[in-house]
Amino acid sequence: MTPRFDAFGLVVSDMAAAVTFYRRLGFAFPEGAENEPHAEAGLPGGLRLMLDTEEMARSLHPGWQPPSGSRHSLALLCDHPGEVDTVYEELVGAGYHGELKPWDAFWGQRYAVVHDPDGNGVDLFAPLPAAE
Repeated sequence: MTPRFDAFGLVVSDMAAAVTFYRRLGFAFPEGAENEPHAEAGLPGGLRLMLDTEEMARSLHPGWQPPSGSRHSLALLCDHPGEVDTVYEELVGAGYHGELKPWDAFWGQRYAVVHDPDGNGVDLFAPLPAAE
């Protein structure tokens, strides 16, 4: 028996705000998910993004406390470098925190970071065209 990666989960303070944010990025949460304590969006390849409210986390683990700081981020591949800028500006324009403005990273990607409503990093990136 070998465990296999199936899903990743985030605990959120406001389900409606989190679902709205991730829907803007193309995650297909079902209708009504914003009103539930647990929500899932299917991803390509069969993976899932799972969101749980803080109340749900406490119901499963009564001593649970929200973490301070962040040790993870989600990385979203964009179709081209210009899309990194477009998505970043759209999210920041909608009031989300832009942590790192788009830039051409030395490792060959257009790269930016936006925070979701709970402060989790969402990396936006796309390969840069090869230098000629």
